[in-house]
Amino acid sequence: MKKSKVDLLIGAQWGDEGKGKVVDMMGADVDVFVRYQGGANAGHTVIVNGQKVVFHLLPSGMLYPGKLCIIGNGLVLDPEQFLAENAGLHERGQDRARLVVSPHAHVVMPYHKILDRAQEAARGKGRQIGTTGRGIGPCYVDKYARNGLRVEDLLDPDLLREKLVPLMEEKNQLLTRLYNEKPIPFDEVYEPAREWGKALAPYVDDVVRLLRAAVDAGRHILLEGAQAVLLDVDHGTYPYVTSSSTIAAGAFTGTGLAPCDLTRVIAVVKAYTTRVGEGPMPTEERGEIGELLRRRGGEFGATTGRSRRCGWLDMMGLKYSMELNGVDVLALTKLDVLSGMDRIRICSGYEYDGRRLDRFPTSSRVLEEVVPVYETLPGWKEDISGCTSFESLPDAAQNFVRFIEAQLDVPVKLIGVGPDRAQTIDRGL
Repeated sequence: MKKSKVDLLIGAQWGDEGKGKVVDMMGADVDVFVRYQGGANAGHTVIVNGQKVVFHLLPSGMLYPGKLCIIGNGLVLDPEQFLAENAGLHERGQDRARLVVSPHAHVVMPYHKILDRAQEAARGKGRQIGTTGRGIGPCYVDKYARNGLRVEDLLDPDLLREKLVPLMEEKNQLLTRLYNEKPIPFDEVYEPAREWGKALAPYVDDVVRLLRAAVDAGRHILLEGAQAVLLDVDHGTYPYVTSSSTIAAGAFTGTGLAPCDLTRVIAVVKAYTTRVGEGPMPTEERGEIGELLRRRGGEFGATTGRSRRCGWLDMMGLKYSMELNGVDVLALTKLDVLSGMDRIRICSGYEYDGRRLDRFPTSSRVLEEVVPVYETLPGWKEDISGCTSFESLPDAAQNFVRFIEAQLDVPVKLIGVGPDRAQTIDRGL
């Protein structure tokens, strides 16, 4: 039996590392692409031949013909976003893969989005998390309260009505009595949901069976993570996190694959650090450097358009990510953004309450008060966007990459030197 290759791609920081580009670059050699957690609060941007495509729910492999693209049970599905995104690809002739949705994926309903925004507003200034307002958190709440709707429920209009009646009563009680919102008429939810079921039906299949068959056939499977490690609901900077498990272990519950199926973990790291929304970020630069990184890197959210907070590379957070995920190789993105700087700073440690910390503190309160300890490396002036090999990079850029490898004890096998698929240095990924 031919041995399968199961790669797991995760973001190693606070998200927006460029995972979509890496997935797309690897895509030609991949047979099966899988999204396994998160929802439409993710935005993976792919640029091919100068054309920009943003994926929120669909796996990035949709641009490749003949591939199998799967939405696993661990993802929460926004039917409106899913259908609109798929229709957009179809209109441009870019829906080239076979798309499959797990019947067990939970559904983001209209009341989830209203609750999300109402809850965030009710937290008040200083306590807000910075959610996207896409209903992701409330949908996961219902999932774990065993009170949610799954894709399979939308396929049966009678079952959908039976489940939705008590759900709507409960949600309207919350909206009207706790958040002073207007109640949602039943038919305004039921009728669209019934139509979503009809539209989703052709895509629904047994994902566990399909993945097991792919493993048994020796196929190359790529599990495509959304958000990133430091936003993990258990291991991230709680409560400023997402609502799903973003670490490597989450891929198994989100797909039905077994841990023994996994071949390697690929962590995507941006050459600097960004964060969207609230929460601690020790290396954030609020002045000229932060604005420079934001402008050069195009650091605006693909999902919300919000400006990303920018700062220097944080090795403390990255070392923590390596520990949590058993990372085998790194993909370093946006190295070109650092071109032209006289010096580049890298945070190699934290000080807290007068002492040096030897580990990344997961307490948000502690992380808000740490003082970053920096090392300074020489920068480079050259434009590296046309470099096609590691040796063609300026010496200072090569040394920057080697510094990361030495600090994390993980090899950098992929280097992004521009936004396009072709602007990538492959060192044997």
